[in-house]
Amino acid sequence: MTDTINPNNSLVNRRRFIHTTLAASLGLTLAQPSVGLGHHDASVASGKRVGIIGLDTSHSSVFTKLLNDPKALPELGGYRVVAAYPQGSRDIVSSVSMIAGYTEEVKKYGVEIVDSIGDLLAKVDVVLLETNDGRLHLEQVLPVFKAGKRVFIDKPIAASLSDTKAIFAAADQYHVPVFSSSALRFEEHVQQVVQGNIGAVTGADVYSPATLEKTHPDLFWYGIHGVEMLFAVMGTGCKSVTRTFNGEVDLVVGVWNDNRIGTFRGIRKGVTGFGGTAYGEKGIITLGPFTGYQPLVREIVQFFDTGKPPVPATETLEMVAFMEAADASKRHRGKTVRL
Repeated sequence: MTDTINPNNSLVNRRRFIHTTLAASLGLTLAQPSVGLGHHDASVASGKRVGIIGLDTSHSSVFTKLLNDPKALPELGGYRVVAAYPQGSRDIVSSVSMIAGYTEEVKKYGVEIVDSIGDLLAKVDVVLLETNDGRLHLEQVLPVFKAGKRVFIDKPIAASLSDTKAIFAAADQYHVPVFSSSALRFEEHVQQVVQGNIGAVTGADVYSPATLEKTHPDLFWYGIHGVEMLFAVMGTGCKSVTRTFNGEVDLVVGVWNDNRIGTFRGIRKGVTGFGGTAYGEKGIITLGPFTGYQPLVREIVQFFDTGKPPVPATETLEMVAFMEAADASKRHRGKTVRL
């Protein structure tokens, strides 16, 4: 017998990584921005005003730099972060401790700090929901949907499959485009596979850090990066999940409907990184390493322009179901769980 999860049913290492990738994502050493850089004045065209919810993650700072520094990604078409609501997690210490620092950092780029999501929505056209705590995403995105503003939800989209379903249901109800993704989905070699460079994918093995956070299901907090890579190259259609767990490592094996096998190794001891191998009918390609957030920011801006999500809701839902199934397998000592 197997348990079933149906996707269609109604912090030291972490901080070290954050500071490393903050610099890598910009392709330069961190420096003080020029005075007046990115001020939200009349030069920010209507439709291009970006608001951020949640300043408890390095992503808020990185995305602000990339959008507001005209030398960073000049092809972004004038989108600028003009306002931010800082409240993110209320009880994850590693996240709460970041809010003050990132608030001061984004202010240097001319970003106005506001007192509520309502105040933010009155000043912006599109939204980056960056709160590090997935438990708050449904609560925080609902007023964005009601205001009719396109929104990118940073990973994890939520802290449960039920909240993920509710988010997409609300987006449909209010007819507002939304998507969620890890930056690892848009890593160069992952995208080469997506574009068919090795032909039809026959299988994949990926790895990433898998730091645990007691408030979230295990893979939602950090392992999601590797899971995102896995689904980007394998696509949907996973039918079962089996997980081997100990304090140092996770090994999650997914079997797809066509009997392809994809694996995720989550690392908690020793050297960590992002990468893997994708196997195809025409070749084998090495995935990774992570080199920065520029590709993700380009995708977000294109989404803001077109309203067309680069990641379909069906794939995000199956990814979340995969991670919940991995937790169920862990609870049942490695028992296979069907999606």
